Amino acid sequence: MTSPTFGTLEADPAEVGLDPARLARIDSHFRRYVDDGRLAGATIAVARHDRLAHLTHLGVRDLDSAAPVTDDTLWRIYSMTKPITSVAVLMLAERGALELTDPVSRYIPAFAEQRVYRGGSALNPGTDAAVEPMRVHHLLTHTAGLTYGFHHAHPVDEMYRSKGFEFGAPSGMDLAAASEHFASFPLLFQPGREWNYSVATDVLGRVVEVASGRRLDEFLREEITGPLGMTDTAFWVPEGSAQAGRLATLYNARPGGGLVENKVLARSATREPTFLSGGGGLLSTTGDYLRFARMLARGGELDGARILGPRTLARATRNHLPGGADLDTVGRPIFSESAFAGVGFGLGFSVVVDGAATKGFANEGTFAWGGLASTAFWVDPVDDLVVVFMTQLVPSSTYPIRSQLQTLVQQAVTDR
Repeated sequence: MTSPTFGTLEADPAEVGLDPARLARIDSHFRRYVDDGRLAGATIAVARHDRLAHLTHLGVRDLDSAAPVTDDTLWRIYSMTKPITSVAVLMLAERGALELTDPVSRYIPAFAEQRVYRGGSALNPGTDAAVEPMRVHHLLTHTAGLTYGFHHAHPVDEMYRSKGFEFGAPSGMDLAAASEHFASFPLLFQPGREWNYSVATDVLGRVVEVASGRRLDEFLREEITGPLGMTDTAFWVPEGSAQAGRLATLYNARPGGGLVENKVLARSATREPTFLSGGGGLLSTTGDYLRFARMLARGGELDGARILGPRTLARATRNHLPGGADLDTVGRPIFSESAFAGVGFGLGFSVVVDGAATKGFANEGTFAWGGLASTAFWVDPVDDLVVVFMTQLVPSSTYPIRSQLQTLVQQAVTDR
């Protein structure tokens, strides 16, 4: 089957149970974000019943040049890399190359003697021995006890920052060496007891390398992005290239209004990375990521390319948090917000477990994730929806874009 060219609508909205006038509310709402300077530009894609029914480009990809957002605009997807890396791990599990119960030390021996933070400062922490090994499924569910330096919430976060692990890894350090460093830090908690957003998916990238015998970028290209026709999804584009010319500029909100370019984080996109971040390193287009999300919605297959078995995917998109709890209950404070009530976590995806508890409009079973630059996607199995939102504003908590978009999409569904 030949896939449609991205940018071409595949269905009239009414054919798939979407009200065109209500869909227009999405555009008018986010056009205000652009018109008043909160966003430079954005793309919104909505597919239902596996057919693209709504696609909008708003604003510009660069304020200085006024180059418009187009079908082929490249975006830094940051943590929307995580679901792709998680799928790579699940593929290897399906092949018997690893098991989700395997100790991480089987692939990265430095994790064999893990210590757990008990108290004290970053300079003089007290620790206990881990009572069970960190396992692959702990990495997939962010229950491993790892963290991020940028959280600024715990002494262990400070330890990460002191060694250069705030965003990414120190210059010149590869994924193997970074994983060894992560193993040297104490865990925030005993594996499997709590949830903390972390470098776990970067460590999974290294597990993929060891288990497959291939570099992470090679595995993703040969096994996922290549078969799915995601031709613009990669860890970098050469500076001065035609692809680099399509790259959207990364912005922060300027105090008092408007946007300011974030040149520090942005520069890595046009430099070949030593550290292949399976947790946050990919660039992609809306069309490419929509293909990945549609593969998920179709049970692991798209246009004849079978990436995962449907039963594997069904298991991955169930809640795997301890005791069946939600993120509001077992998540560390940085994520213990009302936005995470009723939301669990599966094997690489958030998943809505109690729609009423979310105080929002997401259906139970909806699985999703987003990125640092305010990008987002979700798959809703109940209403058979796939939504991808792309922009370039850091951090993602600047505005309630995702919850607003969720509401605006759901209110446009009019069939029963």
